[in-house]
Amino acid sequence: MEFAAPQWLFLLALLPLWGGWQWWRTRRAGGLRYSNTDAAFSGPRGWRAYIAATPVVVRMAALVLAILALARPQVRDTTQARYAEGVDIVLVLDTSTSMRAEDFRPNRFEAAREVAAEFVQGRVSDRIGLIVFAGKAYTQTPLTLDYPFLLAMLDEVKVGDIEDGTAIGTALATAVNRLKDTAAESKVIILLTDGQNNRGEVDPVTAADVAATLGVRIYAIGVGTYGEAPYVVNNPFGGSRRQMIPVEIDEDMLRSVSGNTGGQYFRATSTDALRNIYAQISELETTKVETLIYTEYEDRYAIYLWPALLLLLAEVLLATTVLRRFP
Repeated sequence: MEFAAPQWLFLLALLPLWGGWQWWRTRRAGGLRYSNTDAAFSGPRGWRAYIAATPVVVRMAALVLAILALARPQVRDTTQARYAEGVDIVLVLDTSTSMRAEDFRPNRFEAAREVAAEFVQGRVSDRIGLIVFAGKAYTQTPLTLDYPFLLAMLDEVKVGDIEDGTAIGTALATAVNRLKDTAAESKVIILLTDGQNNRGEVDPVTAADVAATLGVRIYAIGVGTYGEAPYVVNNPFGGSRRQMIPVEIDEDMLRSVSGNTGGQYFRATSTDALRNIYAQISELETTKVETLIYTEYEDRYAIYLWPALLLLLAEVLLATTVLRRFP
């Protein structure tokens, strides 16, 4: 509770002075004139004598409540309404077997999935979908605002579930198809891969041209260190061994794909670098959020004013009946 007119509260500081003056005036006021008052002082005192000052006390309490009512006590109820203009985002994740390379910890795929989950959790009101690809491309999750469901579906993605290969063009075409009919003003594809387009019937540059025509921006991320990366190979007779495999990312193609659509290409050589890239994309594709604050005030002066009036009425009744003074 707060007061809309707190300046009236200074009157509370004057009440003790007024109360003292009332007490002094009562003590000085004369009563009945009589030649000898010794008998009155020596006689027994009735209960009225003990509560003679009650009207003054009641009047002071009434004035306190009246001053509080005059200061206009209020209760404030504040509500916020948030309106967000979201972005439609499709994550395109490479699940080819080369994503098991261990130049990231624990490997490229697990690092990419972890950072993608963090990116999803950091969005506010954007619809996000998930496309997974290797030799073919599939829609793992359509555009949705149900982030827990999306994260659960992302957690189910595994390397090796799709025929091996790297069909980047097909994956981009699938993502563009998901975005072409949406009403969002901003449409984005985030492509993450560690290889070269070697499967599928759609060329990545052609898919990017279609994306540009439809107003879809592509952010491409190449994951992998430079040179060679450790990779675990299973032996046909049991066991496994680690060998070095070349890192072959078609960066020229990814630059062309992203640049033609107004997006950007990034190279991630570690999990931290990948996390920073997603942070940069998140800043580039900000969601416009408008917050409207509504404040409603409810006056509560009645809870002080009515008791003050009742106390004043009680003071009048006491002063004119059982505590009436003569003369």
